Amino acid sequence: MLNKYARAFFTRVLTPFAAFLIRRGVSPDAVTLIGTAGVVAGALVFFPRGEFFWGTIVITLFVFSDLVDGNMARQLGRSSRWGAFLDSTLDRVADGAIFGGFALWYAGSGDNNALCAVSIFCLASGQVVSYTKARGESIGLPVAVNGLVERAERLVISLVAAGLAGLHTFGVPGIQILLPIALWIVAVGSLVTLVQRVVTVRRESAEAEAEAEAEAEAEQNASQGREAAK
Repeated sequence: MLNKYARAFFTRVLTPFAAFLIRRGVSPDAVTLIGTAGVVAGALVFFPRGEFFWGTIVITLFVFSDLVDGNMARQLGRSSRWGAFLDSTLDRVADGAIFGGFALWYAGSGDNNALCAVSIFCLASGQVVSYTKARGESIGLPVAVNGLVERAERLVISLVAAGLAGLHTFGVPGIQILLPIALWIVAVGSLVTLVQRVVTVRRESAEAEAEAEAEAEAEQNASQGREAAK
């Protein structure tokens, strides 16, 4: 849902900024690299120290590069396989840094091994969810399912919760509980999404194989018919 509606909205909002960068001679790939570097820095510098509010602010400023670079490429008419590959690859790096930052906090000063494990599960499951779709498409299947929690949902849920939890340092009581709740939601949602995609790939694979067998049988019957006609 976020991919469908929020992405379209922010794409329209960020179009003038993308045009400005193009006029300044900035390339889409440079925006992708800078954006990822900013997200990684925000996550791994602030989150392990428990500075969730400021870490979220920094990450949010840079995470929109994911929309800006694609917008720039479309305006330039340069959409390419390389750009799509680079963008997708660095998205995984950014996601890993965010949940890695949470895991480092809970493994250290946060002192909660269970939430450290949940953070690591969120990191790993997010990577696998993306892989299942990419792998399914690489073997010729449509993988016609989005799933309960995709990348946009994972980021919004975890970052909004982290930013609000960071208000605890400004004297807001009890609000830090939002981050553990969000991590559990992302973990469960990612697991459900993974199951949805695996089931979809299994079904589509069986359908493709059945269709191929039917076509082979039809071709064999047609060949036998031609032989008999001779």
